[in-house]
Amino acid sequence: MTRKPSVYAAVIAASFGVALPQTLLADAPVIQTVGPVIHLADNLDEEAMLGWCIDTEGRGLGDQLHAHSCKPTGDDVLFSFAPDTGMIESATYAGMCMAYNAPDSAENPFGLIACDEADQTQHFAYDEASMEIHLADDAAQCVTVAPVIDDAGPFQSRDLLLAACEDLEPSFKQWVIRGE
Repeated sequence: MTRKPSVYAAVIAASFGVALPQTLLADAPVIQTVGPVIHLADNLDEEAMLGWCIDTEGRGLGDQLHAHSCKPTGDDVLFSFAPDTGMIESATYAGMCMAYNAPDSAENPFGLIACDEADQTQHFAYDEASMEIHLADDAAQCVTVAPVIDDAGPFQSRDLLLAACEDLEPSFKQWVIRGE
C-alpha cells in the first residue's frame, strides 16, 4: 500500500524551510586556511568547496581587494577584524587595512592601504546576528561579492563590492570572521 503525503505534512515541511535561517540551508565551505580569515558563510559555488575569503588582488601585496577561493596556504587571504576600531587589517602585511576608498569603481571599490584610524573609509561594523559587514557610518550598505566568478589560476575570484543590504541574497552578504 502506497501512502500519499498529507497536506498537513507538506505544510510542516514547507514551514521548516521558511523558519530555518538561510545559513543552515546553505552549503558551508571547507576552510583549510590556517590563520585569521573573513569568509562567506556559504560556499556560493566555489568549485573546490574552499569558500570565498577577502583577499589582495594579484600575487602577494596588492593595493586592491577582491574575494578569492580561501587558499589553503595563501597568506594574502589572512585578515582580522578589530571590533573596537572597526578596522579590517591584513594579518600578513602589518599596518595595511581594508578601505572603501574607490566608491566610483564598479569592480574594485575596496583597497588595501596604510591603516589610519582617522580615515573613515577604513571603518566597518560587523553585525553578528545578520552576519553582515557594513560601512561603519552606513548600516544599509553591505560588503558583498559579485555574482560572476572568474578563473584565478587553480582557484576562483569574484569582485568584492558594496551594495544595499536589502537587495542582497543572504549567501552573498553573510560573513564569518574567524580568528587565529
